[in-house]
Amino acid sequence: TLQTARGADPDSVPQLVRALAGQLLNASDVVLYLIDFAQVSLEPVPDPAAHADAPPASETVLGTMAGRAFLTQEPVLAGRDDGARVWVPVIEGSDRTGVLALTVPSSTDETVQACTDLGLLTGYLIAVNTKATDVYNLRRRRRSLSLAASLQWDLLPPLVLRTDRVVIAGLVEPAYEVGGDCFDYAVNGSMCDVAVFDAMGHNLRSAMIAGLAVGSYRHSRREGHTLEMMHRALDSTMAAEFQDLSFATGQLARIDLDTGSLTFTNAGHPLPLLVRNGQVVRALSCRPTLPWGLNSLPGQPLKVTTAMESLEPGDSILFYSDGVIDAHSHSGDPFGVIGLSDFVGRSASNELEPEQIVRQLTRAVLEHHQNKLADDATFVLVQWSRTH
Repeated sequence: TLQTARGADPDSVPQLVRALAGQLLNASDVVLYLIDFAQVSLEPVPDPAAHADAPPASETVLGTMAGRAFLTQEPVLAGRDDGARVWVPVIEGSDRTGVLALTVPSSTDETVQACTDLGLLTGYLIAVNTKATDVYNLRRRRRSLSLAASLQWDLLPPLVLRTDRVVIAGLVEPAYEVGGDCFDYAVNGSMCDVAVFDAMGHNLRSAMIAGLAVGSYRHSRREGHTLEMMHRALDSTMAAEFQDLSFATGQLARIDLDTGSLTFTNAGHPLPLLVRNGQVVRALSCRPTLPWGLNSLPGQPLKVTTAMESLEPGDSILFYSDGVIDAHSHSGDPFGVIGLSDFVGRSASNELEPEQIVRQLTRAVLEHHQNKLADDATFVLVQWSRTH
């Protein structure tokens, strides 16, 4: 099956998947949908050979069969005169990418499983090819991205990572105009590193600051530096590159996945929340430095405080930016830390998956601010589970 993809054009995944579906499943009317940047609609990727006359329409995430498959990450079926219509999730590793829809002659367990496997293969084919074509990026857009947002999205890692020991889910808003907020993570052996950044302002300059921050962080992390060393390098790099007091707030965190030991540093950023047994227990305290770019003094090494917390299996840590708690309602009321804690507690007590909690939090903040944020809002939820 994979041999079929060798030598194919990077934008030909829809054609490849349609051909495989026909050969292996005798399927017809095959449509690949990708989730848009705001995570509210599923956008079809055109396959001219299959839909020359009537290209498929977009599907909303809420209230559609395709949306249900996306949200539940399970196959969804509907009977038809010519067989069954099946919607299966398309996943890149752990990240929800979209949905594959196809009509099959029968909906036996074996057929549905084969459809599910084809959805997984589709995700991997997109992941392999997406950096060699603009087609998949463009199809995820309901409208144009700002230049700053385009830079920011190219910096982000997958929005979801799921392993036996850790689940990470993140989102940024406003998706099409974000400029300044960013996050990153990496799992290397038993260590999970997570970072959140909030660059000053909300424009192209902010995206440039965030880009330098992420680049410095990744470089230091890959060099095997400690959190304190990475924190100092971020500050000195920012101060050296930007002479106009440009800065970024943020946090650097590291979790030992074997023990649940969490350490983190803070550069003038809102404190993360500890979620345990379905409720927010408290904000984690850490003595902050000034934001990165504002600390460096000649001959005086920056003193960085590292905070520590012992996590229990099932604990989650919610990192967020100030655009979350500063979002105001029509009457002027801020969303606030209390509102955030209450909402997280309700979502966690319902035993929702981290990506579902982050999705609901994002929608709640947007609705609180009438869907027009004055500042970027970012969530990163990290859930640790001991497996041995």
